[in-house]
Amino acid sequence: MLTVEIHATSHIGRVRRGNEDNYLILNITRSKAWTGAQADGEFVIETQNFEVDDNGVVLAVSDGMGGALAGEVASKMAVESVCEKILHEDVDETLTPEGYEHHLVAKLYNATLYANYLIHQQGRTDPQFQGMGATFTGMGVTPNAVDIIQVGDSRAYLVRNGKIYQVTKDQSLVQQLIDAQQISAEEAETHTLKNVILQALGAQNEIYPVSARLVPSKNDVVLLCSDGLSNKVTAASMQRIVTANLEQLEVACAELVTEANENGGEDNITVVLAKLTGDHLPEPTGEEVQLELIDLGNIHDTADQDTAEII
Repeated sequence: MLTVEIHATSHIGRVRRGNEDNYLILNITRSKAWTGAQADGEFVIETQNFEVDDNGVVLAVSDGMGGALAGEVASKMAVESVCEKILHEDVDETLTPEGYEHHLVAKLYNATLYANYLIHQQGRTDPQFQGMGATFTGMGVTPNAVDIIQVGDSRAYLVRNGKIYQVTKDQSLVQQLIDAQQISAEEAETHTLKNVILQALGAQNEIYPVSARLVPSKNDVVLLCSDGLSNKVTAASMQRIVTANLEQLEVACAELVTEANENGGEDNITVVLAKLTGDHLPEPTGEEVQLELIDLGNIHDTADQDTAEII
């Protein structure tokens, strides 16, 4: 039996007047969900422990953008509409037998498209929400796999065997410049266009989420976060904090937020930590973490292999 221990929080930071971040914890079998965007003065860590069955568990982080309250509305719509779609749509009937192993990531993918449609329509029809959008980094956990859906520049990291890997790639202009070898990763940190992202829920009529799968090992910890954390806390510090608190991850969750605030806290900070345990999980090896890129246009056909970036 696979067990997932989850700790999540969303903090306003030290500068912003409102919190435009949100997170989602969804136990599909129990039809029970938790979302969070704590207001000023609050610092609450949501803690849940689940035994994961074939229906799975979904975790996500969303970072809203837009004027006035639009970003706050966008991230709230993102997590709530994804939750609603997953609980009420049965894509299993349309899957081939070969594709059933991807049933949860198919649901998460379709739910992400649904959220994009709703947020985009709201932005088009309501002037106060014009141009709003939200990042979305989601994770579906089933007994034998961890699937990631990525839209924007919130991130997923994997802490395994004392090392940290960045599992997602930012869908941002500076990442595109890095890939084209026009700037270095170090230059990207202070680039004037650092905040320009290429995809966001609601920003365009169509989006193209990236989907990938990794096979979990014993005591893996997956960290989902908004850029309020990743812009302020280095991957090495994330690894140090998580590894030092593997038996008390709620402490790690609090320390990550504290360090981001101590380093400026100019943005909202959202963190979700998920530790995977189970007797059937293999012991971690020293090999690189392999990601299987999933072609959800053809759900029974998995595409390429990629390697998560060790940091």
